[in-house]
Amino acid sequence: MATMEIEIIEMADRKAKFVLKNSSPAMANALRRTLLSDIPKMAIDQVEFMTGKIEGDDGREYESITPLFEEIIAHRLGMIPVPTDLDLFVPQDQCSCGGEGCPSCSIMYSIRKTGPSTVYSSDLQPLGGPNSDKLRIVDEFIPIVELTADQGIYVYAKAVMGTARKHVKWQVCNGVGYSYMPVIDIDPKHASDDEVVACADICPNGLQVKGGKLVVTSALECGLCTGCIEKISDIDGINVTWDDKNFIFKYETDGSMTAQQALDVALKVLADEAKEFVSDLESL
Repeated sequence: MATMEIEIIEMADRKAKFVLKNSSPAMANALRRTLLSDIPKMAIDQVEFMTGKIEGDDGREYESITPLFEEIIAHRLGMIPVPTDLDLFVPQDQCSCGGEGCPSCSIMYSIRKTGPSTVYSSDLQPLGGPNSDKLRIVDEFIPIVELTADQGIYVYAKAVMGTARKHVKWQVCNGVGYSYMPVIDIDPKHASDDEVVACADICPNGLQVKGGKLVVTSALECGLCTGCIEKISDIDGINVTWDDKNFIFKYETDGSMTAQQALDVALKVLADEAKEFVSDLESL
């Protein structure tokens, strides 16, 4: 049996495209679900609003109040991508503090700002710790709330680890999808026929004309639309099928992890679950 492999086609900071080879639809779907739901991530889960008067940088007093309900601001804070380093943090239920909250399982942030101004994600400042620079929000210009004159905001927010199985704010990857690897066969007897050559206009990226004949340049660009087959009326010049052992994956991340880190973690989660399953079977 061939060993499952991953061939990277594109690996940018926040998006990736790869081919899962020598696999099965079940494994492809398991990887997709793991990327979507099972990658641990830090996200703001608790927000404390400080009420009353706060002093601005100009020495004036401002009322700690905003035009939005506190629940809306807390929700917006929860959806901001928090940088996640799984080597620095553990889930609260696995922490030695017993879930009370400590630097090993939580990150504390604060916002203190006065109006008139727009409060952005960059105003979330990590509190203390030797790794505070690594914990600054990467997306600096996510708007949270607009403050008018004499208004201010003063909050403390705690980020903890979770997965998207509990809430979407802990979802690292989005736009996760895969398709079967296309298999395009062009009959050499008909490769130069006018109808077959004209198929290059339908799929200019996957099919091209070289030397007066239609050839496959990149099966990865084929969307399995079968438009080329529909264009040919009387001849069987092209046959488009798919390979159910090879799959083309695409996904993006929210910035809390790089695309490579997300893939590495997802594969580790799958491997650990497989080992646990085998162990449970052996114990029966």
